[in-house]
Amino acid sequence: MVGLGLIGCSWVKGLRSQGCVGEVVGYDRNLDSMQEALRTGLIDDFSTDLSLAVQASDLVIISVPILAVRQVLEDMLPGLAAETVLTDVGSVKGSVAADVAAVLGADFPRFVLGHPIAGSERSGVAAADEHLYVRHKVILTPQAHTEARALALVKSAWQAVGADVEEMMVAHHDEVLAATSHLPHLLAYSLVDTLANSHENKEIFNYAAGGFRDFTRIAASSPVMWRDIFSANKGQVLKTLDLFSHDLAFLRAAIEQDDTTTVMGVLTRAKVARDHFSKILARRAYVDPMKTASVNYLASPAGALTGSFRVPGDKSISHRSIMLGSLANGTTEVTGFLEGEDSLATLQAFRDMGVVIEGPHRGRVTIHGVGLHGLQAPPNTLYLGNSGTSMRLLAGLMAGQDFDVEMSGDESLSKRPMGRVADPLRLMGAVVDTAEGGRPPLKVHGANKLQGIHYDLPMASAQVKSCVLLAGLYAAGETSVTEPAPTRDHTERMLKGFGYDVQVDGSTVRIQSGGELTATNIDVPSDISSAAFFMVGASIAEGSDITLEHVGINPTRIGVINILKAMGGNIEVLNEREVGGEPVADIRIRSAQLKGIHIPEDQVPLAIDEFPALFVAAACAEGETVLTGAEELRVKESDRIQAMVDGLVALGVDARGTEDGARIQGKGGQGMAEAVFGSGDIVTHHDHRIAMSFAMASLRAAGVIRILDCANVATSFPGFVELSNNAGLNIEAKEG
Repeated sequence: MVGLGLIGCSWVKGLRSQGCVGEVVGYDRNLDSMQEALRTGLIDDFSTDLSLAVQASDLVIISVPILAVRQVLEDMLPGLAAETVLTDVGSVKGSVAADVAAVLGADFPRFVLGHPIAGSERSGVAAADEHLYVRHKVILTPQAHTEARALALVKSAWQAVGADVEEMMVAHHDEVLAATSHLPHLLAYSLVDTLANSHENKEIFNYAAGGFRDFTRIAASSPVMWRDIFSANKGQVLKTLDLFSHDLAFLRAAIEQDDTTTVMGVLTRAKVARDHFSKILARRAYVDPMKTASVNYLASPAGALTGSFRVPGDKSISHRSIMLGSLANGTTEVTGFLEGEDSLATLQAFRDMGVVIEGPHRGRVTIHGVGLHGLQAPPNTLYLGNSGTSMRLLAGLMAGQDFDVEMSGDESLSKRPMGRVADPLRLMGAVVDTAEGGRPPLKVHGANKLQGIHYDLPMASAQVKSCVLLAGLYAAGETSVTEPAPTRDHTERMLKGFGYDVQVDGSTVRIQSGGELTATNIDVPSDISSAAFFMVGASIAEGSDITLEHVGINPTRIGVINILKAMGGNIEVLNEREVGGEPVADIRIRSAQLKGIHIPEDQVPLAIDEFPALFVAAACAEGETVLTGAEELRVKESDRIQAMVDGLVALGVDARGTEDGARIQGKGGQGMAEAVFGSGDIVTHHDHRIAMSFAMASLRAAGVIRILDCANVATSFPGFVELSNNAGLNIEAKEG
């Protein structure tokens, strides 16, 4: 180990505690440090001659100031063995790479450039902490000539002390660290120096609060180390400093002019960026939905559902409130906003395009609209997580902008078809690129003049209809869409709510460009898709009696109510009213012995998202339930037909999938007190609706149902487990 500072010593101490090293030889310019390291057992020996210290070493860790690396390499060169692997811990990789090339050769294969993202204001041997790197990132920047064996050795040595290892290109690392580490340190040093030279410095430091202490804490780090870092990464530090100076001047002007909207924009964007700081390193606009942990549900047999409660806000309306509120003139206030990952992805996308959005806080969002032509080019790809609605609707809006936009998503979204929106947009004159098979990422090229078209939807899809209509806001002349079967009409209703003229004639919707959207207030009703799980649960569990409050009963969404009633469900729609153009009601559901039916195909588009829950209802019904005309279910977050059939079979239900639906033999003839489902494991394919549907199955289960990979429930129903357990279920969420 070359250099007995905090970083290297902590790594070696961690390796020692894990039993991963044999003999450790140390070298440092300071004899006292070497003697202390030997006395404390951190090293087994030391040498004052660097070339002797590294002889016969398997791994050499270089932990010295950046500008000292070249001299260290020159001094150790005579003692290096042919198989020795070298690595460093420096904060600037381009500088170290240049030193290695100059001393060891341009294609030297056994040097692995590394940088742990961890540290402390303390330093030296005494500060060594064997746990310093646990759950901290370590970035390795292998080059084309880096030997695979050497990379594997260094990677395993970091993983052994609990570090999360990632890889980057050298230049990208230095650019990112200039922004996330080097600039903050430079500003902290500068601020403390400025205030220390103020004639009021005694009062300033005497009354400094926690914020000042937190920000300037890093100014207590080693000046020598940071002097070298600023020098070694000069180009990227200056580039980032210039960008910051420009934005600081912009913020100063906004404060001087009392431009509170601009100031709020900076603050809200910064808060979200800070909340998702880890994703800035990966240059992502939004956090992957709940991928930080794996969550499984253990759903134990339960009794009845009881009580009155309200489920989260409608996801479809939440999406559209952000989109249209951003494009409106004036300030839109939203209440009841669904704070799930999908809706937040849409919100973040518009923040990235320059819209000032306050919140969400307890379902309240304030949107400072920029008008139809006020969006700005986002700094990076719009990352939309798992939200197909966000990507498909945004595709229509982005087609009308004068800048290019690329949209990407998580693994699930990257497999979903986007050709269905790309095709009509191309007919309107848009230039849209997709990956192979019409999959994301989706790139929409701006500055193309769109022409209104008439589009006959090849299959019923509210997302495709909405995409074309939203593009029609920017297309010359009239845009019209005819659908083969009714689909949810939230876009048409909300456009009217924002004062835009929309003509609906039977199955055809028409819109003319040239209008404006005017800000309004929106109260988002509870999502009937989320309510559907409890409708099914209360229907199948004997003795249940619940009332779901303020549920949206849009005529294009009430298929689940119609189907459950046709199966014999005991459902009452109470207190019907209209809120912000959307019909809402309270829905009372009591247990009932359901009957198997052939589900009418005209109800399929009205319940497309609710079928996973309805499959559970069918399993508890008496007789066979047949679903046809639902091929759309195969291209949702998962193949929902296959996922539900597989899960039902795993729990002992006779079910089989068909090309466009399923046939389910219900076991309800045994009576409502009897178990329908056995115990078993359910594979959700990371689909939130599969997870919640089988949670409801536990109400009629003989044993524990283990439901795997449930983290994505947060995409549509944050707080699902808590609300379910309060209503009478018995679900335990297990992380890991």
